[in-house]
Amino acid sequence: MRTAVVGHVEWVEFARVPRVPAAGEITFARESWEEPAGGGSVSAVQLAKLAGGCDFFTAVGGDDLGRRAVAALERLGLRVHAAVCDDAPTRRGFTFVDDAGERTITVIGDKLLPRGSHTLPWARLSEADACFFIAGDAGAATAARAARVLTASSREIPVLREAAVRLDALIGSGTDPGERYEDGYLDPPPRLVVRTDGAAGGSWAAEERTGSWAAAEVRGPVADAYGCGDSFAAGLTYALGRGDALEDALALAARCGAACLTGRGPYARQLVESGS
Repeated sequence: MRTAVVGHVEWVEFARVPRVPAAGEITFARESWEEPAGGGSVSAVQLAKLAGGCDFFTAVGGDDLGRRAVAALERLGLRVHAAVCDDAPTRRGFTFVDDAGERTITVIGDKLLPRGSHTLPWARLSEADACFFIAGDAGAATAARAARVLTASSREIPVLREAAVRLDALIGSGTDPGERYEDGYLDPPPRLVVRTDGAAGGSWAAEERTGSWAAAEVRGPVADAYGCGDSFAAGLTYALGRGDALEDALALAARCGAACLTGRGPYARQLVESGS
């Protein structure tokens, strides 16, 4: 299977703390680490682990962090196609991870978007069995539609509305106001709308059918919620591209989200291949 992601990357520093400090408080991190992250990176690496590889279309700054991000993502198994924005820095982030495994994120700088006008090998998307669109401009979304199956994040409604592409699935949080979707937001409408709800599973709607799914069992101590939703979206994209029935696709996606929850950072415990 050939898979792809069109999206963003951020260089993120993580700090594990007992709890997020209150205003004016000093807290001490038990450990810290840094790596490229953000929804585009996380979903692309999860797809690569399921499919054996993934083309990642993104944009980075013309700085050391941009170069480090590309190199690190390639080591994680991605074929990275990155537009280099020489006049902008790579976006950074800082994430607290508390004892409950919850992540609290601060982003620093503007999100750099892959654009249809960037000189990237967009034609490769016509060879993709499945592509997840999580960030980019309308031109990039139009290029992504060349994939046989196209899914997208509901955080990108304005861009998707401008592109006016038909989505095989729109995926987002059912509780995050920034990912809210209602009928009529997009024309043409998505074939499938999936709304996640954390430990409660989530709900879906497809034409005149609706349903729900249960969260997967978390096999291990909860460690870090960073990247769980993006891993879920990648798992669903992979399964739909493979031709799985919807119930089976949602079950695999839920397993991807649950597996990510047990690792330090987004990549340590992502699901590897669908049978694992």
